Amino acid sequence: MILLTVSITAQERERGKHKGEKMERFKDFSAEEIAQLKTKKLTLTLDLNSEQQQKINAFILRGEQVRKQRIEERKQKETVNKGEKPSKEERLKHMNMLLDEKIAAKAEMKNILTEEQFSKWEKINEQRDMKKKHHKRQRAKRKR
Repeated sequence: MILLTVSITAQERERGKHKGEKMERFKDFSAEEIAQLKTKKLTLTLDLNSEQQQKINAFILRGEQVRKQRIEERKQKETVNKGEKPSKEERLKHMNMLLDEKIAAKAEMKNILTEEQFSKWEKINEQRDMKKKHHKRQRAKRKR
């Protein structure tokens, strides 16, 4: 029984460690460096031409700058509100904002990519979203 408990605990720690590594992967990079890396990855995946690379790099750079700014705002808000959860209205506003941004991103990518590239890009995003949902379910199970 003790060996089984130790084994399960070690596995849980390993899973947590790997998850944290992925989140920390870009932590020390600037928005420009992240945009460059993500653009290169998309170039390899979607076989982008140089014009598409420039447009996508600018698009990703804007997104990364906004993301970093939001992280800073959230950190400041957390220090002020210490443990208070956002209200229903704030959550709704945030969710609507994120969905509006996704819609705008999809439209912009549709203008930049060819139909074939766009369908491949959508498939990649669907797979990523499915992974996120799976991980959320796994975390919820562990919390119970």
